[in-house]
Amino acid sequence: MGNESGEWIMYGVDWDDPECIHTVDEAMEYINEVGFLPLFKNDIPGFSLEEITVPEYWWSDVSEKDPWMWRAVIARKHDIVYGKFFDRKAGFISKKWLPVFANYRRDGYDFDALYEDGKAPNKYKKIMDNFIEDKKDAEIYSNILKKQAGFGKDGEKGFDGAITNLMMQTYLCNCDFRKRVNKKGVEYGWDVAVYSSIEHIYGYDYVTSCYKDDPGDSWRQIADHMHEIYPVASDKQIRKVLK
Repeated sequence: MGNESGEWIMYGVDWDDPECIHTVDEAMEYINEVGFLPLFKNDIPGFSLEEITVPEYWWSDVSEKDPWMWRAVIARKHDIVYGKFFDRKAGFISKKWLPVFANYRRDGYDFDALYEDGKAPNKYKKIMDNFIEDKKDAEIYSNILKKQAGFGKDGEKGFDGAITNLMMQTYLCNCDFRKRVNKKGVEYGWDVAVYSSIEHIYGYDYVTSCYKDDPGDSWRQIADHMHEIYPVASDKQIRKVLK
């Protein structure tokens, strides 16, 4: 997605293009095939869901054809994780590749160890405390998490930025998008993001299964895979989008 002369432009393909992704099931199959994929166009040509779908169907509210709606379906299924994983922008990581990304992005640190070593600010801890071991099944609405973590008018600042950084480090993800529910149990308003820890999706042992590897080796595995599946990508482009 680009902005040209103040107008947002979607890039993609025609419905009958042999490269076109037509359904959410096809999208999930493709993501699992390539391993990881940004949602929107970026510095690497062709490396996004946007560029292999029909532009006219984005935000069309036609659930069978709208990739914007597919992202919620994919996040909800938990077979693939969704979040701001690519240059602080949204995208998908398959179950197969998640441990590799977690080892590289976390540099082998669980969040508690990261915080104890002074490598994460206190406001990140206030967020992650909502996903501690005895709450690891927690799936929390963004507005509720913001309040519980002490962000707001008279509290901590920079909630959205903190969430993005925790996603980039693969500690958090979007696990769903749901409408809020009032005291009478009635849904209302727009769908809002629901967050969870990555460990909630796949379990601690699986997520950390590459911790035995050097994080630098995990990065080389990611970069080598990119060179294989997107040979047009330069080292500079790969670093920008994936580091």
